[in-house]
Amino acid sequence: MLTNPEALALLGTLLFGLLAILWVGELLSPVLASIVIAYLLEGVVAKFQFLGLSRKLAVISSFSLFMALLSYMIFGLIPLLSIQTVQLAQQLPNMLNQGVHLFTALPEKYPNFITEAQVKLIFDQVSTEAVKYGQNLLSFSAASVLNVVALIVYLLLVPMMVFFFLMDKAEISQWFASFLPTNRRLTIEVWSTVNEQIANYVRGKVWEILIVWAVCFIAFNLVGLHYAMLLSFLVGLSVLVPYVGATVVTIPVVLVAYVQWKWGNEFIYLTSIFLIIQALDGYVLVPLLFSEVVNLHPVAIIVAILFFGGIWGFWGVFFAIPLATLVQAVLVAWPTRYNVLDSPIK
Repeated sequence: MLTNPEALALLGTLLFGLLAILWVGELLSPVLASIVIAYLLEGVVAKFQFLGLSRKLAVISSFSLFMALLSYMIFGLIPLLSIQTVQLAQQLPNMLNQGVHLFTALPEKYPNFITEAQVKLIFDQVSTEAVKYGQNLLSFSAASVLNVVALIVYLLLVPMMVFFFLMDKAEISQWFASFLPTNRRLTIEVWSTVNEQIANYVRGKVWEILIVWAVCFIAFNLVGLHYAMLLSFLVGLSVLVPYVGATVVTIPVVLVAYVQWKWGNEFIYLTSIFLIIQALDGYVLVPLLFSEVVNLHPVAIIVAILFFGGIWGFWGVFFAIPLATLVQAVLVAWPTRYNVLDSPIK
């Protein structure tokens, strides 16, 4: 099979891209981030061009929208989220104390299910993990200055590179294509499939995040839940990691609701509304936004999250589904081409 020049070209392109990311991905992370953002903004540029704007005006308009959104995040959203995060952190000792009292009362209420010895063992394990977490937190704080410097570099370099990637897309694409093998029909076929799937996926994900975020923010505010903006923002972001994200984000929402209302009616209302939103997202919103997009089995998605997350951390989780889509496109295209290897090419 590997004697086919198109297959060798595709395999070589994939291996080169993987090795380049593994070797210099960390050093060139601002460049990679700029490429991703420019790719996402290309859809907006295409919309403006469809409305009759020239390529230059479409790029300027799209970049202006991007900078406006970035400015709002830096000067509006992030400070608000930071304030609520600090407030929530200040309340954590109180939350933990209430959790301890609730947990220690379990042996008295349910002696047949849990004993005092089991409770003590669990607390010892939790204390050990808390000490490790505290040490890691101190290490993170010591490196926070470097993180701030890196953030400043990102804020200066990334927008500039995004603009040039958009404005000079044709020249950069032509230059990059000059290094690709000449027999690249299979590579182009795979990229066309992946490009369409990823574009639809990203567009659907953006709408899903905004809708879930807005609905949760309105619902949390209506019932008077504390830290509504922070928690609704986390719920919105949780849709980036299917299945796993929804499970993880439920913990802080339920915890804050319990500390605020105990087992009162408000807690029941909030929990019921939150579960309804999660159900509507999974069974109504996702099918509407992602019909015929990213046709991956749930097991494949979870495996992709674990695999790529283990390799590239947060960004691996973030791009797990697009990367899984790439793998799927390669697997689908690969045998299709080889089924006709013995037939003459017309």
